[in-house]
Amino acid sequence: MGAIEDVYADLDTDVSEEEFREAVEQKVEQMDGLADEETAAMLIAHELTDEEINGIADIDAGMEEVKFLAKVVSVGDIRTFERDDGEGQVLNLDVADETGHVRVALWDQDAAAAEEELAAGDVLRIKGRPKEGYSGLEVSASRVEGDQDADIDVDLAEDGTIASLSLGQSDVNVRGKVLGVEPVRTFDRNDGSEGKVSNLVLGDETGRVRVTMWDEQADTVETLSEGISVEIVDGYVRDRDGTLELHVGSRGAIEETNEEVSYVPETTAITDLEMGDIVDIAGVIRSADPKRTFDRDDGSEGQVRNVRVQDKSGDIRVAMWGEKADADIGPGDEVLFADVEVKDGWQDDLEASAGWRSTVSVLEDGATDAGDVDAAAESATASQSGGGGGQQSTGLSAFASDDGDGSDDDATDQGSTEETSADGTNGDTADDGPTEFTGTVVQTGDPVMLDDGSETLTVDTDADVRLGQEVTVRGRLVDGRLDADDVF
Repeated sequence: MGAIEDVYADLDTDVSEEEFREAVEQKVEQMDGLADEETAAMLIAHELTDEEINGIADIDAGMEEVKFLAKVVSVGDIRTFERDDGEGQVLNLDVADETGHVRVALWDQDAAAAEEELAAGDVLRIKGRPKEGYSGLEVSASRVEGDQDADIDVDLAEDGTIASLSLGQSDVNVRGKVLGVEPVRTFDRNDGSEGKVSNLVLGDETGRVRVTMWDEQADTVETLSEGISVEIVDGYVRDRDGTLELHVGSRGAIEETNEEVSYVPETTAITDLEMGDIVDIAGVIRSADPKRTFDRDDGSEGQVRNVRVQDKSGDIRVAMWGEKADADIGPGDEVLFADVEVKDGWQDDLEASAGWRSTVSVLEDGATDAGDVDAAAESATASQSGGGGGQQSTGLSAFASDDGDGSDDDATDQGSTEETSADGTNGDTADDGPTEFTGTVVQTGDPVMLDDGSETLTVDTDADVRLGQEVTVRGRLVDGRLDADDVF
């Protein structure tokens, strides 16, 4: 065999030997005698090898050209457009393999043939140039051939569910229940124009996804509320910090649907939480502190609100940051806290932190299967909303006993938990005598609020304290507020 045949024989490619030989001859001519046939053949072989990829996940917009095998997930509609030299046609395919999805654009005659001949489930060998398109990465195809003998392990039956979403997927239609809604935010683009963005969280029987809506679609959240079912039309999937998100732009839409979509959260028991976990927890709100604001190091203002949630296994403090602090929840509500991070809290107790990626959703009564926690939370609600302007108790004394029946015999004899002071004494009188309390400053100003990890105490003092400082106060507890004589 000659040099060209020897190099071609070592190649694993679907390029014919005739096409390979023509490419070698063109390369020799281009190099104007600087390369013989063997050298030119090796250069062409190297170019062909560079085109080969292991899967769709390896495709990058910077590549000159790629070849890959994929299964057709959906066939779009053919569209016409005007070129300088006349009318053109384009049709988009959504294709997938075991590693991901990508959009493939077919043009003119290929587009017309695809509309007539292709269907979901067909397997294709595709050659084309990757580029960054309107809805993410796409491949502009130069050659498409069917391959009836190849097998791609992609289950089309799951398409249309949240669990079936994969990176690079476009033209996504999916239904789900709205679990959380965030307000519209504005931002400045590099070109000086103003953009808008908003988010919601969607759930179905298979999972949950964060949805990001841009510009004119961002205002849609103002018409949506938690608990309703919606359909996302023409969305596309992107990655954010290693997590898939569904995006909706000008070509997409969000529409309310009468079809009820169920969502059952898979939560972790509170006693099973470990430091560093990012988990979903659900239970009944036992107590809720007031929202407080604080100054960040960069001079901006932040806000946080602490609540204590309990399931059948135990309870934990949840810190809701930023917009989450405005969530309309209180004692007795059954709530899902999704994607919260477990951290080291005050007094070395574990604490759950609900940040930007978290979702706070009120569930239907009984949804958490939290047992007799409901009765305890209702007891807490009564004590916190009772008259007299008493202290909002967040300690264990504010709730029913652990005997499992939701009742508290001592509370029945002594009155509401609001009448029990921070040092455990009965509060039948307005003046409960000298009290000493050590805790962390969670609110400054008038009044100061301290928290020791199980109780929050309101303190009247002129002392200069700072947020996060641990202090001890000593004074007299009057109507649930400590009038401090000493702060140290």
